[in-house]
Amino acid sequence: MMKTEIKKDIYWVGCVDWNIRYFHGPTYSTHRGSTYNSYLIMDEEPTLIDTVYTPFASDLLANIRALIDPKKLKYIVVNHVEMDHSGALPELMAAAPQALILCSAKAAPALDKQFNSNWKKQIVKTGDTVSIGKRTLSFVEAPMLHWPDSMFTYIPEDKLLVPNDAFGQHIATSARFDDEVDMVEVMQEAKKYYANILLPFSPLVLKKIDEIVKMNIEIDMIAPSHGIIWRQDPGKIINAYINWAKGTNRKKATIVYDTMWDSTHKMAQAIYEGLVEGGMEVKLYRMSISDRNDVIAEVIDSELLVMGSPTINREFLPALSAFLDDLMGLKPRKKRAALFSSSGWSGGATGKMANRLTEAGFNLQEETMEVMWAPGENELEQCRNYGRQLAAAYTE
Repeated sequence: MMKTEIKKDIYWVGCVDWNIRYFHGPTYSTHRGSTYNSYLIMDEEPTLIDTVYTPFASDLLANIRALIDPKKLKYIVVNHVEMDHSGALPELMAAAPQALILCSAKAAPALDKQFNSNWKKQIVKTGDTVSIGKRTLSFVEAPMLHWPDSMFTYIPEDKLLVPNDAFGQHIATSARFDDEVDMVEVMQEAKKYYANILLPFSPLVLKKIDEIVKMNIEIDMIAPSHGIIWRQDPGKIINAYINWAKGTNRKKATIVYDTMWDSTHKMAQAIYEGLVEGGMEVKLYRMSISDRNDVIAEVIDSELLVMGSPTINREFLPALSAFLDDLMGLKPRKKRAALFSSSGWSGGATGKMANRLTEAGFNLQEETMEVMWAPGENELEQCRNYGRQLAAAYTE
């Protein structure tokens, strides 16, 4: 049994998943595991906010039972219907059939269909409140952050925001709070989370943060549904979200490439040297041995993406395809892109990569760097100079 008091009479009763390595099927890598955070409010009308992923349902119930008989639960708040948050509902509702589910209008039919259920539900919307005794539950709809049904729950008496997927990270820890963990790791996972999940909804993120500011909501703790709870400095993650949503860049380039017989690798290394000489921070990834979710996390605050591939069948190498597919869906903002390639008797890779990157919204540099067969020393120096020129074109 695991429980942590995060505020007076408010407990984390969630579960830590040390072993998960992929999320959303195979689409998101979770090298550091994850947590499924659920929060029990012990008040006159006991309330649970969010549940956990299905395989952890019995663990959630054991954690709840360490504090209260589930039959005493009055409300279960469903901030989001995705299975990592709602999967334990069937087992929980069997143990607490008297509980009333509070959810958004979009969530209600999704729950019925997902679980073939007819549980008692009360629809809530932005501005609605429910008194549970000493505390009040206040609701803020957050459609497309990151599903249509998503919403936040706010407890004004504790200045506590429970925003489900927003401000979370996929990281498994024995500690629960930001002042107890390695913040370098946490912020890297938070950036990766935003880059791979929330990036397409950046305009909505900015709008929602502005809406909360205008509502004069005081926040001294943010308790998301994944990862650590922000109690020492919740402003840190809010400001990070603002920067990521605005497309704020650093003087940074990410080189993404693959190679067949080392020619494109040599070009990538030379361009890397030129960028570094030009004063840019640089990350270098060969995609056939790199995790694309990790790479996308680096692209989010890079001003420049440099992509390279040899030509095969008049195309780029297949290892780059999934990464480009992701970029087309995520559409990072305010980014430049430049291309390089090696080829034998015919080219074509740069043109095909250019089509994908243009569709993804990148501002393509007109000049590309292309060589036939293996690059000689003169051509490698041209690659270095290409990197220097790309660095010189950086603007704040």
